[in-house]
Amino acid sequence: METRKVQRLGPSTLAMTLPAEWASEHDVEKGDEVSIRMSGKGTLTVMPESANSEETEAIIHADNLDADAVERAIVAQYVLGRRVIRIENENGALNSEHINAVYKAETQLMGLGVIEETPESISIRCSVDPEDFTLDNLLERLERTGRTMRGEAIKALAHGNSDLAQRALNRERQANKIFVLLLRLIFTAYQNPNLARAVDLDSGFPLIGYRSIAKNLELTADNAEDIADIVMETEGHTLNVDNATMREIRELTEQVDEITSIAVEAAVSRDYDRTIEARQLFHEISNHEREILNGLPEMENQDLLQVREVLVSLQQTAQYAMRNAEIAANLALNEESEHMSIN
Repeated sequence: METRKVQRLGPSTLAMTLPAEWASEHDVEKGDEVSIRMSGKGTLTVMPESANSEETEAIIHADNLDADAVERAIVAQYVLGRRVIRIENENGALNSEHINAVYKAETQLMGLGVIEETPESISIRCSVDPEDFTLDNLLERLERTGRTMRGEAIKALAHGNSDLAQRALNRERQANKIFVLLLRLIFTAYQNPNLARAVDLDSGFPLIGYRSIAKNLELTADNAEDIADIVMETEGHTLNVDNATMREIRELTEQVDEITSIAVEAAVSRDYDRTIEARQLFHEISNHEREILNGLPEMENQDLLQVREVLVSLQQTAQYAMRNAEIAANLALNEESEHMSIN
């Protein structure tokens, strides 16, 4: 760590010199403006004016990449915050597989659209403005989407309704769009502290925790998709259990819905008390799952396996929610509250 001496320039003005190496690297010269950001944690951040603009363009050279690799590269550049992504082939026209990969990626990513196309290249642009969203709001949206999928899948299972299960499966694409958009905003806010304020964060400290919460929520949507798949694959699109057991599974689902909601609420509000509620509820869910398993009558192995798969998906969702609650506890305990004083 390098130290600098603070000097007084006037009655109310203190000054400090900028490191020459830093100024040279960012093309900062006498008379240029820099941005200064103050956080509530006693941190002062100095940024060159160039930090206020996003990276403008990334070029993907498709010559030696297959279609899957091109698609993954587009998603990666989107996550990294690029405004324009160009896919080009230096040795002739793009082949049909590459073109299809571009349009497939476009449908997966929010705010992305083709702006120019030639035989040798395609340019796509992201129209998402970070100020249109907050990370807290997107986390809540992703949690609600997973909860809706889970509710539709369990209701489909109870009533043997394959159409409702398909509706849950169709929502998976929306969940993935929100997840990848979250990653984009997290990466860009990390790279540019000015954007942290745009997405409603006072500092970059929560970003690592938010990245983990987002992934856990994406995995809970996958759990709901697994239950919907069971509905589609099961004869009659329902479990071979009595009404009482099905009712217990639905009550367990309501508990799982509650813990996923509490965990995200605790994270965005920095509420330590809510994390304690989540922990208590997690123990109740674990006990309830065991009671359902222990109360099952004798049945065919295939029927038992399907019931267990549903219960495992619900229990895994509760475990992801508990991980989110633990992250929320860390975020809450980093701030002063009735439970915590920080000197």
